[in-house]
Amino acid sequence: MSSLDEDLIDSSIFQEPSDYYPPPKPATYESRTLQSGETLRLRLVGHSPLWVLTDYLYEHREELVRGKSVLELGAGAGLPSIAAAIWGAKNVVVTDYPDEDLVDNMRINVDAAKAVLPRWSASVVVQGHVWGADMDALLVNLPSDAHGFDTLILADLLFNHSQHAALVSTVQATLARTADAKALVFFTPYTPWKYDKDMAFFDLAREGGFVVSQVVKRVMDKVMFKDDRGDELLRRTVFGYEMSWQDVNV
Repeated sequence: MSSLDEDLIDSSIFQEPSDYYPPPKPATYESRTLQSGETLRLRLVGHSPLWVLTDYLYEHREELVRGKSVLELGAGAGLPSIAAAIWGAKNVVVTDYPDEDLVDNMRINVDAAKAVLPRWSASVVVQGHVWGADMDALLVNLPSDAHGFDTLILADLLFNHSQHAALVSTVQATLARTADAKALVFFTPYTPWKYDKDMAFFDLAREGGFVVSQVVKRVMDKVMFKDDRGDELLRRTVFGYEMSWQDVNV
């Protein structure tokens, strides 16, 4: 049995204590002008490197977005998903934990974007999803001849260490087994002293059959929340990785 299998079986007994993570940040609103010219006003919950990821999507939109099926996990505000719809994705599924407030937050942003963007053309679905569970509920949003999503988006999820195995299992079940399929994993360390635990996600991903490549390391001008503690440079740094299948010929 691999360590990935063991983690999937035993993760429930290794839950962190209730004060393990920083307290949640209040919702805020922020406007962002995309590289393609559209301005979006999003309802945000907490801290996320989603602006950097969205810039990366735009720069690589021909291979990652245009005509592709896109799934975002732990979407929060859903900015990358909304941008993908604007930039020509064929199908977009926006997901987060099935909490009413989280799902409503995604719907608020998607509906607001639909109301103001005349170029909206993609099929966009918003739904709740628990990592590692009920993959068919995600795959049913694809055309009948598709067997997975072309692009997966994971922004600011790695701090949830006890759920790494479940997250990898969702990627395994939903990423199309093609040479071009990619899972994008972008994050900024919430707790810099646990950076090694964040990075352990990629060890599980490699065990699970993926090639992992770093594609972005960008130091921002300032931290998102100045009162947070820990190494300031790490808290200002966005790391971006691509995951693809090891056993698919390019």
